Amino acid sequence: MSDATADSNREWQPSGNPWLIAVVVTLAAFMEVLDTTIINVALPYIAGSMASSEDEATWALTAYLVANGIVLVISGHLGRVLGRKRYFVICIIMFTVFSFLCGFAQSLPELVVFRALQGLFGGGLQPTQQAIILDTFKPSQRAGAFAVTAVATIIAPILGPTLGGWITDNYSWRWVFFINIPVGVAMCLAVTHLIEDPPWAKAGKRGSLRTDYVGLGFIVLGLGSLQVMLDRGENDDWFGSSFIRLMAVLAAIGLVGGVYWLLYARKPIVDLRVFTDRNFAIGALMLFAMALVLYSSTVAMSQMAQQQFNYTATWAGLVLSPGAALLLLIIPLVTRVMRYVQIRYVIGCGFLCLGLAMVYTHALSPQIDFATLAMMRGAQAASIGLLFAPISTLAYRTLPAQSNGDATALFTMLRNLGGSVGISLATSVVMNRSQIRQGYLVGDLSPLRQPYNDTLQQVGDALVASGTAPSDIAQTGTGWAYQELLHQAGILAYTDLFALGAIICFAMAPLVLLFSPDKAGGGTTATGH
Repeated sequence: MSDATADSNREWQPSGNPWLIAVVVTLAAFMEVLDTTIINVALPYIAGSMASSEDEATWALTAYLVANGIVLVISGHLGRVLGRKRYFVICIIMFTVFSFLCGFAQSLPELVVFRALQGLFGGGLQPTQQAIILDTFKPSQRAGAFAVTAVATIIAPILGPTLGGWITDNYSWRWVFFINIPVGVAMCLAVTHLIEDPPWAKAGKRGSLRTDYVGLGFIVLGLGSLQVMLDRGENDDWFGSSFIRLMAVLAAIGLVGGVYWLLYARKPIVDLRVFTDRNFAIGALMLFAMALVLYSSTVAMSQMAQQQFNYTATWAGLVLSPGAALLLLIIPLVTRVMRYVQIRYVIGCGFLCLGLAMVYTHALSPQIDFATLAMMRGAQAASIGLLFAPISTLAYRTLPAQSNGDATALFTMLRNLGGSVGISLATSVVMNRSQIRQGYLVGDLSPLRQPYNDTLQQVGDALVASGTAPSDIAQTGTGWAYQELLHQAGILAYTDLFALGAIICFAMAPLVLLFSPDKAGGGTTATGH
C-alpha cells in the first residue's frame, strides 16, 4: 500500500453519524444473538406441537449453532468478496426471511432446515457488526462504541430466556421467530442508508474472489463436528456414544488440519496470523473465558430456578432480568473509568469481581428466595459489565485496519465457542456432580443416624395431623426424605458449578498483565486508520 493510500485510509470518516451507525448495526446483531437463547425455553412447546420428543426438538437449536459457527469464521472472506455493507444487508434480509419460515414450519424437519439456514445468514451479523464498528471509530473512541456493542453481546443472551418464556407462556412459540420480522425490515432500511464501505474494505475485494475450498472444508468439518459434539454430548452420554466419539474424531481432524492449512496456504480463507498480535491473542482468550462463564451461569440460573425451585419459564427469566438492567447502568460507567485507569486493570478487576460473585452464588440453599437469587445474578451481571468493552478495546488496539475482517470473525467465533462450551459444561457438571453429591448424602439417610430419625418423626407427626393413614406414614415419610435428598444434591451440584466458574475467573485475572501497557483513556499505538 502506498503512503498516499495509507494517508487516505487514515483520514476516512463515514458520512453518517458514527454513533447512529453503532446503534443500528448493534440492533441487527442483537436480533441474531437473542435468537441463540430465546428458543431454549420454547423447545418443549415445539416438541409438543410437532409430535416429537424434546430431545428431537433440540436439533432445531443444534442446526442453528452448527451453521452459525461455521459462517462466523469465514464472514471476513465473504465480506471481502461481496463487500462488507452488501454482505451485512444480505445477512439481515435472509435472516429475516428464514425467521418468517421458521415461524410457519409445519414439521420438525422443516424447522430444522429453516433454522440451519437462519443460522447460516445470522452468523455473518456479529463479526461484520464489529468490523463496521472498528472501521467507523478511531481507536480512542472504540471503548464507547464497544459499550454499545455490549448490549447485543451480553444483554441479549440474558434477555433471551426471559422474553422466550413470556412469549411461549402467553402466546405461541411461533412468535419467538415472528418478532424478528419488523426488526429485520427496519434494520435493513437503516443499514442501506447509513453504512458505507471504507477504502480498505473496498480494496480488499480485489484479488479475494478466489475461495480457499480446502480451508473451507476443514472449517466445516472441524467446527461443525465440534458444535454437534458440544450440543448433543449430554443427551447422548458423551463418549459413551459412538456418535459423539465420531464427532470428536472428525472435529480433531478438521481443527488440526485446518490450523496447519490456514497457516501455510498462500491465500487462506481466514488469516490465523492475526493471533501473532499479542494483545489480540490474549484478548481472544479472555473473551472465550468470559463467554464460558457468562453462558454457563445464565443457563445454570435458569435451569436451577425451574428444576429445583419450580419456577415457571417466565419467573425463571425474571431472575435474570435485574442483571440485564444493572448492566445497562454499569457499562457507561465502565467506559468513563477507562478514561482514567489502564484498561488492563479494569479487566483484571472485572475477573476478580466476577469470581467473587461466583463465590457469593456458591452460598445457595433450599430455602433461598426470589430476591436473593436475583441479587446473585445481578452481582454476576455487574461484573461481566466490566469485561466485554475493555477486552474488545485492547484486543483490537494494535491490529491494522486491513485485518479487521478476519480478526472480528475469529474473535466472535471464539466468543460463541466459549458460550457453547459453557452451556455443555453447565449441563454436564450439574448432572455428574448431582450423582456424586447423592452418593455422599445418602449415608445420612440411615436409621442409625439420630437426626434422620428425628426428621422422620417430625414428618410423621405432620402427616398424622394432615389425616394420612397410619399405614402410609412410613412409606410417605421415606419418600419425602428421598425427594429432599435429590433436591439438596441438585442444589449442591449447582454450587460446584459456580465454584468452577470462580476458579476460571481468578485464573484469568493475573493474565491481564500480559497485555502491553496502555495509556489511561484508551490511548493506542495502532497503525489502523
